[in-house]
Amino acid sequence: MKTTFYSNGKLLITGEYLVLDGAKAFALPTKFGQNLIVESGSNQQIQWKSFNVDGSIWFEDVISFHEIIHNVKTETETVKTTLINILHEAYLLNPDFVDNADGYKVTTELTFPKNWGLGTSSTLLNNIAQWIQIDAFTLLKNSFGGSGYDIACAQNNSPIIYHLENNLPIAEPINFHPDFIQNIYFVYLNKKQSSKRAINAYYNNKNSHLSKNIIDNNKITDAVIKAKTLKEFAHALENHEIHLSDILELQTIKEKLFPDFNGVIKSLGAWGGDFVMVVSKENPKAYFNSRGYETILSYDEMIFLK
Repeated sequence: MKTTFYSNGKLLITGEYLVLDGAKAFALPTKFGQNLIVESGSNQQIQWKSFNVDGSIWFEDVISFHEIIHNVKTETETVKTTLINILHEAYLLNPDFVDNADGYKVTTELTFPKNWGLGTSSTLLNNIAQWIQIDAFTLLKNSFGGSGYDIACAQNNSPIIYHLENNLPIAEPINFHPDFIQNIYFVYLNKKQSSKRAINAYYNNKNSHLSKNIIDNNKITDAVIKAKTLKEFAHALENHEIHLSDILELQTIKEKLFPDFNGVIKSLGAWGGDFVMVVSKENPKAYFNSRGYETILSYDEMIFLK
């Protein structure tokens, strides 16, 4: 018997970093995601195989139930030790999947290139939670940590406003389909950014103005999702970039890489890598292609149109 689970990828449009402290974030689930296929196995072990979108295997190993139960680790962190840790935390939440099984064959299939940063980890966590019938937000908290907006995206097919309230995740699906959808693009910056490293940097730089920063962020987030015109939308995104640039004490991505671009460029998620959102009256493909950026997706190629 074969069972398949699926989760959506994610893009964080507003509320980067501040979402960790309760700010409202605007996030978009993506059409791209990850499958997890579970079959019966044997020998008290999991035969694990992970495929990239092009069909190549990027991880393959065998994990014993003993390793899962006891969270067996090596000195160096590897894909296998990370996976064992996730499965161990899942086991603590529901031991049945190990205690009442002979073994498994597990296959994962990304529908986007692994280096895109659309949520290889979050889609995996949510799929494992579905399989083992546990709460994905609890599994995230006990393994990787983070705000959980990416788990909320994994579980929703429409744009969401997400925040933590008393450390509990609140995801509100919203209708976001402005008239200027055709002016929104997503450009891959040719490098994957470490969310863990970026979060650590945020905490190290977090200052005493947190409450005001959250209030300002929430006002800007409201302006972004309620914008009626392209000009209003672009202005709100620019304000967000300036606001976060001041908090993080970092240049905006436009200042750093694209100062001559005629339009707005908004960092998404961990600043400095993965995708950026581009708002432009003209199709910006020629501009970015000429600078070595080949992956440019329109809004409707990336995001569910609802």
